[in-house]
Amino acid sequence: MAGGRRWADGGAELRIGAGGARVPLEVAASWRARTRGLLGRDGIAGGLLLTPAGSVHTFGMRFAIDVAYLDRDLRVLAVAAMAPGRLGLPRLRSRHVLEAEAGAMAAWGLAVGTRVAVVQPGPGAPG
Repeated sequence: MAGGRRWADGGAELRIGAGGARVPLEVAASWRARTRGLLGRDGIAGGLLLTPAGSVHTFGMRFAIDVAYLDRDLRVLAVAAMAPGRLGLPRLRSRHVLEAEAGAMAAWGLAVGTRVAVVQPGPGAPG
């Protein structure tokens, strides 16, 4: 989903590039879910998509993360590693932020310029 389509909080799948990795994904689309993010967790299996979002912080986090800033077409604008207790710089064209445990994005093959897709179950679909 890209462009003007809106996501709902919950489970999804992140698809990296054409025929690339498929990664379990949590979507945080509501204010409450975005505010909570990864706070209080010891890790995450897969990734967390904050939408809409243009920047993040790691205050109160227990582990280092990779952060990918995505434009409205879900193309990666920048990737950064962030230790706990840091404030990320806002990215002007960023509309979404993808977070994962440190090192995960390199393992997925995610890099600047990569386009990703987010697939959520439709209404009434299992999962």
